[in-house]
Amino acid sequence: MGQTVFIPRELDANELRVAASPDTVKRLAGLGFDVIVESGAGMASRIPDEEFAKAGAAIGKAGDVAKADVVLKVRRPDEAELKAYRPGSAVIAILDPYGNDAAVDALARAGVTAFSMEFMPRITRAQSMDVLSSQANLAGYQAVIDAAAEYDRALPMMMTAAGTVPAAKAFVMGVGVAGLQAIATARRLGAVVTATDVRPAAKEQVASLGAKFLAVEDEEFKAAETAGGYAKEMSREYQAKQAALTAEHIAKQDIVITTALIPGRAAPKLVSAAMVASMKPGSVIVDLAVERGGNVEGAVPGQVVTTANGVKIVGHLNVPGRVAASASLLYARNLFAFLETLVDKTAKTLAINRDDELVKATMLTDGGQVVHPAFAGKPVVMIASAEPAKPAAAKNPALPKKAAASRKAAAPKSPANKSKGIA
Repeated sequence: MGQTVFIPRELDANELRVAASPDTVKRLAGLGFDVIVESGAGMASRIPDEEFAKAGAAIGKAGDVAKADVVLKVRRPDEAELKAYRPGSAVIAILDPYGNDAAVDALARAGVTAFSMEFMPRITRAQSMDVLSSQANLAGYQAVIDAAAEYDRALPMMMTAAGTVPAAKAFVMGVGVAGLQAIATARRLGAVVTATDVRPAAKEQVASLGAKFLAVEDEEFKAAETAGGYAKEMSREYQAKQAALTAEHIAKQDIVITTALIPGRAAPKLVSAAMVASMKPGSVIVDLAVERGGNVEGAVPGQVVTTANGVKIVGHLNVPGRVAASASLLYARNLFAFLETLVDKTAKTLAINRDDELVKATMLTDGGQVVHPAFAGKPVVMIASAEPAKPAAAKNPALPKKAAASRKAAAPKSPANKSKGIA
């Protein structure tokens, strides 16, 4: 038998995605892996067990994770799940480590080599592994669909014998991957779209999609981006001018979609209660950053709130999971593309090169230690196990002293932090 890849059913009630598809199961088998998919893992993503079986997977149970060399997941396994994991196995998932120190320590105590896919560097080689982009793209699309459903009016202008239906006005705040897809989708549905971002480069992207860019375009704005593409912190004077312009604009909008989120930080507040109060009854705001505190004052995670003045604030959790069938196919391909780089093609076995830039960027725990420099700190006490944990590689660099001093270190400086928009 070859090494085993296990794909479990996600236990979170809000998580409908799965970490594999029939296509990636075939590809994993081609790399020399035996693939076990937990029964029912793909049902919420419209992939029945039979489809996985046809692709070459064995259909198993949750306990089969104990024999896995690699576990592919969507969300981070909790401490109860980790008790069944084999020390030394590789776990690849969206681990969401910021603000979850206890969960990170649990991964280390379990002795697994955990890779956090959202830390994938945005370089040409890793484009096919970029889970933030693949999932944010669908989140931007779904945000517009959710907004249209709550708006309960037509979005495009319609000229009829009985009169003209005006086009809805949509405003997208944050022009990352999610924001750009939201702009494109709202335009396809016939809305009049405007958008804003702190980066001057976003103006051209917005215009290319047929929308209008909104910003105070003074000299400070023109110099608001570093040579590396990062947004500079703006002066208080500029922030006040931008806020006034935005407030005036929001009052005229039918739909507002906010996407501003930077990994490792609380979501910035973009829409105040006063701005919400200025909007017309029946207007809709979709807050894609609600899981990180939200961009909109009054947004509630997992709820659609209707304000006193009749504005709906949509705070759905796990928006990519609302289109799970599509999201799972893309996510599975992201995972396979990364796992493929960890495999010795000749021996057809897992062979993690800890000097590889992708490994260095994404490895969170290894050999019973928290090894990512943004999270490494106090020594972790190992869980007693009949099988010893895999020792840390000798070539692992020493952990920076600054990282050890604080578990709240800032997010790693990578292009993933370039945009105010999600991803």
